[in-house]
Amino acid sequence: MSRVGKKAVVLPAGVTAKVEGQTIAVKGAKGELRFVAPGDVNVSFADNQITVDPRNETKRARALWGTTRAQVNSLVVGVTKGFEKKLEINGVGYKAAVAGKNLQLSLGYSHDVTYAIPQGIAITTPKPTEITIVGIDKRQVGQVAAEIRAFRPPEPYKGKGVKYSDEFIFRKEGKKK
Repeated sequence: MSRVGKKAVVLPAGVTAKVEGQTIAVKGAKGELRFVAPGDVNVSFADNQITVDPRNETKRARALWGTTRAQVNSLVVGVTKGFEKKLEINGVGYKAAVAGKNLQLSLGYSHDVTYAIPQGIAITTPKPTEITIVGIDKRQVGQVAAEIRAFRPPEPYKGKGVKYSDEFIFRKEGKKK
């Protein structure tokens, strides 16, 4: 049995939801998000709460039960508070700057890397070595952070590269004579 799926998602004040079949639409102060639930679960909306129940007792339905509830909860959190990821850049001469709708990254290559900022995402650089990604869609914020990190992942010897602010880089010892 899913412990996560049993709990109903309570909508805070100022958030409205509409459930039509398998489509859930949540609207709040920061915007509107939609999610299509898999056919193995049943989604219902009553008394300012969204509940998710499995349609049958298959292993797949039970697995999707908690997952769907967590995704619906992410919609509610996204339209109320939003999501944020922070990246850090380590390395001599490595830096980032926002230029219009692009993120310019100097990561030690022969040319600067230009990343087009997608719709619905706001990127700021409080310091040249910090990147803050903000948005209402949790999946999209995580995807953008992963794409930026992939330009120069951190290496284990000196720790140079782009890493999440809460990420621990396991350091290796170099060659010995």
